[in-house]
Amino acid sequence: MGYLLSFVQFGFIIGTLTFALLTLADRYSPSRIFMICAFLGGICNLSLLIPNITVFNLLTARFGTGFFLAGIYPVGMKIASDYYKGGLGRALGYLVGALVLGTAFPHFINEFSWSSDYTAVIISTTLLAFLGGMSMWFLVPDGPYRRPATKLQLGVVTQLFNIPQFRKAAFGYFGHMWELYAFWGFVPVILKTYANRQGIDLQISFWSFIVIGVGAISCILGGLISLRKGSRKVAYNSLLLSGIFCLASPLFFGLSPHLFLVLLCVWGMVVISDSPQFSTMIAAAAPPELRGTALTITNCIGFAITIISIQLLSFLTHQIDHTLLYLLLSIGPIFGLYALRRS
Repeated sequence: MGYLLSFVQFGFIIGTLTFALLTLADRYSPSRIFMICAFLGGICNLSLLIPNITVFNLLTARFGTGFFLAGIYPVGMKIASDYYKGGLGRALGYLVGALVLGTAFPHFINEFSWSSDYTAVIISTTLLAFLGGMSMWFLVPDGPYRRPATKLQLGVVTQLFNIPQFRKAAFGYFGHMWELYAFWGFVPVILKTYANRQGIDLQISFWSFIVIGVGAISCILGGLISLRKGSRKVAYNSLLLSGIFCLASPLFFGLSPHLFLVLLCVWGMVVISDSPQFSTMIAAAAPPELRGTALTITNCIGFAITIISIQLLSFLTHQIDHTLLYLLLSIGPIFGLYALRRS
């Protein structure tokens, strides 16, 4: 599982690095890039159904899916920033809420599939990717506040990190990313560990969908709160709460099933509610003509960090008690909170 997750992340890293260095999202129509990448990513996903697929081809397909996601997630945020001069935190709250539901939805399909065959999940998610790409192309033209870059700028990464507010927001985001995808990837493992220790049956796929999907609500609420309190305050408090959950996680496995599931759902909410606000802070700190590249390069580094945390947890599943694994996720929130401290 660790390798399958990490190859998607690795593909995303190479994709975002390519997109950022070539400033593609700032030089060309982001809606067109979104559509093309949605189709190519869907084809990579569908290739998992090749008969007698080898491990090499399996990992290559996951890498390809990750690579083309680089033209969807950060480019989607770029499109949102082109539409909103004010209230971007709220807009990105809805956008990342959609990302959360998309992340959780395969668990939902798996739980309520008309077939016990895993191909139902792959076919369904591929068709949804195609539909999303076409919807973007036909329904979402380039935004009114888009300012295209006129030339290739290979030194843009250094230029961005020389901006103090950009650097602080980016470092906070990196701390958040250490925890987020490792938590999401291991939600089924957390549920299974609890069920085995308590000797009870849990609907793993259903509760994985709920725990991840409920984060969509907190993204939207965080976006609305940011209009009054500001993005930094929402991001800081979400990261603080998320770090507390990491540190308290060993205690969860001795709780009653109802309390365990409630706390896991709350963790699923606070682990993601800071994400759209970090993206808002990053977009606000970057020059308008480089917003797409700024969002893409921070995504690139952030997802590189997720590989380390995912692989670390995968390795330690064979070394330490599973109830202690998630203490390590607190490293990210601690680092992020330190980066966000006021000077």
